[in-house]
Amino acid sequence: MFITRESDYAVRALRELAGGELKTVQTICEREQIPFQYGYKILKKLEKTGLVQGFRGAGGGYRIAKLPETITLFDVVSSIDESLAIAECLKHGADCPRNRGLRKCKVHTELDRIQRQLLGSLKEKSLAELI
Repeated sequence: MFITRESDYAVRALRELAGGELKTVQTICEREQIPFQYGYKILKKLEKTGLVQGFRGAGGGYRIAKLPETITLFDVVSSIDESLAIAECLKHGADCPRNRGLRKCKVHTELDRIQRQLLGSLKEKSLAELI
């Protein structure tokens, strides 16, 4: 699946953090209806890619690291999911026996066109537009 549940939760977590305040994982999960077991894992992935900052300790939590206007849906989804391919044959490095040399698979060609449109749309939409 292209847009996973985890990616959806990540967008919602960032939406909750978009105001710039420091918030706990529990607060983020409660306000955005994200199961707690996913919340921490998702925020760690977002932290690793620089979309959020994490602070440890009693007064710790997470804060958005960039302006919502500069974060695209593509940034969020690619932070969470390794592959953004809509089909197995479109994954990076995939070897499709029906798509070799001059002989191009029409299904692959059409799915590739759709995937490029989808990625382009994700790159155009900012987090700020979803708030």
